[in-house]
Amino acid sequence: MNLENIHLTSKEILEKDFKTSMRGYNQEEVDEYLDLIIQDYDHMQQELERLQQENDRLKRMSTRETTQRVKQPASNNHQVNYDILKRVSNLEKAVFGNKFAD
Repeated sequence: MNLENIHLTSKEILEKDFKTSMRGYNQEEVDEYLDLIIQDYDHMQQELERLQQENDRLKRMSTRETTQRVKQPASNNHQVNYDILKRVSNLEKAVFGNKFAD
């Protein structure tokens, strides 16, 4: 939701005065309806703020996890390389005998 597209605030809705005429709407009924709109509007703004904060938090978590994943394979890579070298050494001993390994 783009905040630039919002035209009214709850304060502007509350402070809106309508012109009266001879056969106009019942002012109390309009005021009650506007009060409901203001409450809904406030709840939507609060929910929007909560969701934006949650989105920011999740983005930060995602960035941290990505950073940790990038760093983590380097330390595991050394262990994997060592295991591979050890297996190659054992294969050389098995195929060529101890003479080649020494």
